Amino acid sequence: MQPPPESVRKWSLALRLLCLVALLVLSAGPLRAQMLSPPSLPGSLPGGAPLPVLPPGAQQDILQRIIDAAGGRVPAPPPAEALSPAAPFGTSVPLPATAAPPSPDEPLSPVEAFFAARLETVAPPLRQFGYDTFRAPGDPPAPAGALPDEYVLGRDDEVILAFRGRARQTLAVRVNRDGQLLLPDLPPVPAAGRTLGALRADLEARAARDFQGSEVFVSIGSVRQASVFVGGEVVRPGFQTVTGLATVLDAVAAAGGVRRTGSLRAIRVEGGGVPRVIDLYPVIAGIEGHTDLSLRPGERIVVPSVGASVAVAGDVARPAIYELRGGAEPLAQVLALAGGALRPAGNRHLLLETDAQGRRAYAEVAAARLLRRGDAVMVQPGADVAVNQVRLSGHVQVPVARARGAAPTLRALVRDPRLLRADPYPRFAVVWRMDAATRVRTPVGVDLGRILAGRGEDIALSDGDEAVLFSADDIAFLSSPTVQRALRGEAPAPAVPPAAVPVAVGGLPPFDPTSPGDPCPALTRLAVAASAAPLRFAHARGAGFPDIGARACPQVFRDNPDLLAVLLDAAVLVVGEVRRPGLYPIVNDTGMGAVLAAAGGLGDQPDLSSVELSREPAGGRAPFSRGSLDIRSRNFAAVRLSPRDAVRIPRAFGDRDSGTVLLAGEFVRPGAYDIRRGERLSELIARAGGLTPQAFPYGAVFTRESVRLRQQEGFARTAREMESGMVQVATAQASAGGTMARNGIDLADAIRAGRELASALREVRAAGRMVIEANPVVLAARPELDVLMEPGDRVVVPKRPNEVTVVGSVLNPGSMQFNSGWKAERYVRAAGGAQRFADAERAFIVLPNGASTPAGLSGWMSGGPAVPPGSLIVVPQDPAPWETWGFIRDITQVLGQLSISAAALAVISRESR
Repeated sequence: MQPPPESVRKWSLALRLLCLVALLVLSAGPLRAQMLSPPSLPGSLPGGAPLPVLPPGAQQDILQRIIDAAGGRVPAPPPAEALSPAAPFGTSVPLPATAAPPSPDEPLSPVEAFFAARLETVAPPLRQFGYDTFRAPGDPPAPAGALPDEYVLGRDDEVILAFRGRARQTLAVRVNRDGQLLLPDLPPVPAAGRTLGALRADLEARAARDFQGSEVFVSIGSVRQASVFVGGEVVRPGFQTVTGLATVLDAVAAAGGVRRTGSLRAIRVEGGGVPRVIDLYPVIAGIEGHTDLSLRPGERIVVPSVGASVAVAGDVARPAIYELRGGAEPLAQVLALAGGALRPAGNRHLLLETDAQGRRAYAEVAAARLLRRGDAVMVQPGADVAVNQVRLSGHVQVPVARARGAAPTLRALVRDPRLLRADPYPRFAVVWRMDAATRVRTPVGVDLGRILAGRGEDIALSDGDEAVLFSADDIAFLSSPTVQRALRGEAPAPAVPPAAVPVAVGGLPPFDPTSPGDPCPALTRLAVAASAAPLRFAHARGAGFPDIGARACPQVFRDNPDLLAVLLDAAVLVVGEVRRPGLYPIVNDTGMGAVLAAAGGLGDQPDLSSVELSREPAGGRAPFSRGSLDIRSRNFAAVRLSPRDAVRIPRAFGDRDSGTVLLAGEFVRPGAYDIRRGERLSELIARAGGLTPQAFPYGAVFTRESVRLRQQEGFARTAREMESGMVQVATAQASAGGTMARNGIDLADAIRAGRELASALREVRAAGRMVIEANPVVLAARPELDVLMEPGDRVVVPKRPNEVTVVGSVLNPGSMQFNSGWKAERYVRAAGGAQRFADAERAFIVLPNGASTPAGLSGWMSGGPAVPPGSLIVVPQDPAPWETWGFIRDITQVLGQLSISAAALAVISRESR
């Protein structure tokens, strides 16, 4: 074995020395009676070795335990700080915590599990009240400050006496086992069982009598230690060491606290006096009541099993499980333990009890009802609804709810204009009127502008009414393409696939206004209503608004999906010469001036002499009427409008056309010119200062957008016919056994070439050229050739050219100098002549004005007509090898059209630079 460490040997010597000192003290007899205080340890060990320094508290405790052992008492276990060999001398070792904090997932006790099964809707499960009070870690805090005069002294309490005056000394004396204080020059003073105040008065009297001219000051130096037995349902039953100031709570806390299976309302204190039962609820819950928690010498504490318990849940301050005292308590007292109901009135108490067969039975009870073991009470509102209030929502800064007494009318509800956002729609607002009996809401339309101005008839508000205001942007949504499509029965596409939408009974998805699957429930409802009753929204469907783009659904229609149809039913259609044509909801008998103001006012040139007003009869009792009004007096207020009316304000007739004409090339003043209705080309040439001397009017290029669109459609039609012809050729060749293949022609390559040509036809841009006469001299002589101008027309007069271009199946295509009197045959020979497979009979000339004429290359046409400068001679290829393709015969015509367009675009591009 290894020798004991040095610290153990030192402790062994110290204990031997202490025993020797104790024997001397016990054998001293009279000397013991004269002792003023317990002995102190010597300063060194035998042999001169220094005595290890111990804390003063540890020295005093060791001496006191030796004295107690000599008197036959069982010493208390030594403190850990004095006996721990691992702790260095002069340091303090903290004691272990009495109880660990509860875990968040601490398992339910049997009582808690019972009520959790009965109150399945209460989450989290209710816990027993009061038991977490003892879960705080650490020892009870030591008393701080002076002790009260009511403190009862006992054996081992240290009393400090300070004599001042003639006798000047300070004594620290403990109450001995006989309950007395042994003081020098004084007889023994009884102390045990007396209060600190009584002892102080006795000593002051004795000092005044025996030590004249002196005073004594009495205080407590250290409090006695006591061993108390705590048994029953506690965490650590057994003897617990506490101070003389400890209470029942301190002793129970030292034992680790009460288990959840133990009672907090029937703790028994026995022995040492009159037995008593302690109820900890008044202390823990902070309610009125006196609880004697003092702990007297010789008493023991017993915690019995938990008694009858009830659960209180719902709208109370402390929902929990509470133990009943005596097995039954009125509901009012249990509610007081739970902190009382959260609302002062209007509560109902739903009791869940157990009947004779063990079934759960519900009953509504009063506060005087006695609760018994296993009962559960839910505190709920009698009717958790809002009453006597009116609301304001929609185009407001913040939705407002007010008491009906403070806002009995709509004018009182919106009297503060700061509640409204900017640009409210003044002509219409909706008040949702709640029927008191059926709780059905009905929309009531009002003129907000009159209400705000204080001119119109006010509307009284009832309990539950809600006023909804609209913005100008909300009203503009009525005329949007999104609403127009819904009026045609086209519902908006869902934002999520149908498989992601929950399916209700019958296979139909349930309607949810807040569901992301319906981007705007108001549009869906409107589409259903418009499909069910096509004539209901006829005035709005026939507005003729352009179907361009889409608008997001305003929030007011998301919150109130039925409002969109309500606004359309009350809308007036205003179109024509106004700033913002659209649908504008109004109340009946609204002046036209107010509606025109909502539409932004009249346009630039309205024709007020023939304003068209269409009116749909109410209920179909009269025929549909349409009339013309003359309101050039601008007395718009005299015209009273009703919902579903249609107002069309035409534009005044004017000579000025809507658009410009572009003149480019050899004009004296080229540029863009606005035109009047019926203006002709000669007038426009005169406005431009006429033509320059270098102008070549015979080669003028005149393009028009409407002609271009028709030409583009012709190209597309020809491409479709070519593709159809290729299908016919392929079918015919398949049935004929491949005639083209026998002749050395690859059918696949021919079809591929045809498709490429068709694709090129679709991609080419037509010029939209018209053949016109642009010579002012000719136009003056022949007025019937003077063309009427249209907005968007373009006239390009080039300079006089001096070349003729030959293209197609010639040996050397290109341009050559113009020679007066030359015909097409001379120009083709100058270009090297026709190729082997050229089709001379189908050659044609594109004249400078855009017209085309046969070239006359065949022998019987004697060389063809004279060719003017700037002409284009086209010699096509002979289609004889592909004569079996019927559609190939038309390629010459297609190429001619492409040539004309290419020539026109070339002239426009050249003269526009």
